[in-house]
Amino acid sequence: MKKKLVLWGTNAQEERILVALQLHPDTNKVSIYTFPENVVTEEFSNKMMNEWRNDQDLEFPETHTVIERELTISESLLPEDIKVERGDVIQRAQTEWHFIVLSSKLYEAYESELSGLKDKVEQLTAYDSNAWESLKDFWGKVQGQVKERNLFRDHANTLRENTNNLFSKMKEMRSVLDEEFKAKSQTHYQEFMTSLEGIEKKVVDGLNLSGIFEELKKMQRQFRDTKFTKEHRAKVWERLDGAFKNVKEKRFGSQAGSTGGSGDNSPMERLKRRYSGLMSAIEKMERSIKRDKDDLRFQDRKIANSEGQLEQQIRQAKTKMIEERIRSKEEKLGEMVQTKTDLERRMEKQKEKDAKQAERDKVKQAQEEVKAKIAEQIKLDEASRSEKSEDLEKAASAIAGKGKEDSMIEAISTTMGEALEDVVDTMKAVAEVVGDKVEEVISDLKPEAKPATPSEEVEEIEEIEEIKIDLKDEEE
Repeated sequence: MKKKLVLWGTNAQEERILVALQLHPDTNKVSIYTFPENVVTEEFSNKMMNEWRNDQDLEFPETHTVIERELTISESLLPEDIKVERGDVIQRAQTEWHFIVLSSKLYEAYESELSGLKDKVEQLTAYDSNAWESLKDFWGKVQGQVKERNLFRDHANTLRENTNNLFSKMKEMRSVLDEEFKAKSQTHYQEFMTSLEGIEKKVVDGLNLSGIFEELKKMQRQFRDTKFTKEHRAKVWERLDGAFKNVKEKRFGSQAGSTGGSGDNSPMERLKRRYSGLMSAIEKMERSIKRDKDDLRFQDRKIANSEGQLEQQIRQAKTKMIEERIRSKEEKLGEMVQTKTDLERRMEKQKEKDAKQAERDKVKQAQEEVKAKIAEQIKLDEASRSEKSEDLEKAASAIAGKGKEDSMIEAISTTMGEALEDVVDTMKAVAEVVGDKVEEVISDLKPEAKPATPSEEVEEIEEIEEIKIDLKDEEE
């Protein structure tokens, strides 16, 4: 939107004049310049239209007038004694300039807020998460105004550039903090690993497993309260969890250390046992609360029929005790219900996890069956090739006796063709397990096949096994 306007009009004496208007957004005022027609040359008129209106400086002739008026949305921009040929242009400029003024004020407000944030960031000696969040909130507001086109592009770009500079400074400080955090995490990591190494040695030496188990529980509580990087936390937890499983296995047998499967010590079974025990406890707590409420109603009836003030006070005291007991039990019941919800959520997640594991086990079993079938087929093919080799020697001897080249070619072709069919049969056996795609591979290979040595046939079998594995991955 332009802040300058040039058009022809007339003054109070109905003399033709050139009218130029300029908006000053900072002051919400409009300067109105008028030039008599006799001083407006063709050159000056063109410069006003093409240069001055596009914010280029231009020297005005001495004979001109200038007045300033407040920009309002209701009153006209021009005085009553000045009339212009295009009143609609003046009306449109008035509405647009009102928006420009409001947008400029919005920009000034954001610029002032950003200046305050800049002062805070420059005073920081270390990274501050609150300052970072304030900067994010500020930029979120600016982006919202830019999206709604309430800020002009140059204003938005200025705010973006200044905000990015502050973000860069904050990132530098956060980088320093991250390095310090990584160093602390490394220290904690070494401490835990050293402690776990000592515990593992105690387990190997066969020391008191019950005491070691309690030591691991204490270490687990410390682990939860210690800050680590993601990588260090994963490694410490893996070794800590492994130590727990090792101790459990030493104390209770090989099934105790299991974390999967469908046995009594699987995660799902443990969750089910916890859930069952919790539901039983909830039922008992609900019955206990019901008894207390029945007792409370009984005491209330007794208070109404008390014979003396002392008896009434005693029953009131008992009522307070029962009410407090009910409150405490209901609070505990609420915690138990929350735990019930958490357990239900964990059981659902474990169910999904077990289903995925079962599918992986199924795929693995299928792979093992394919490998076994291939190995068995290779053995059968080796025996068959041995027989074909003997037949080939006999055929060669017979042909040598006749001395005919065409008979030799026919015999060799017949024998090698049978060997090739054995290879194809082997590959088809694999196809029965891994699907139709291998059948297509066999069809592609068969026309170009040639008599193969035993080592070449083994390589072909291994290649088919790789194709089988790739196809299985695609199905997953």
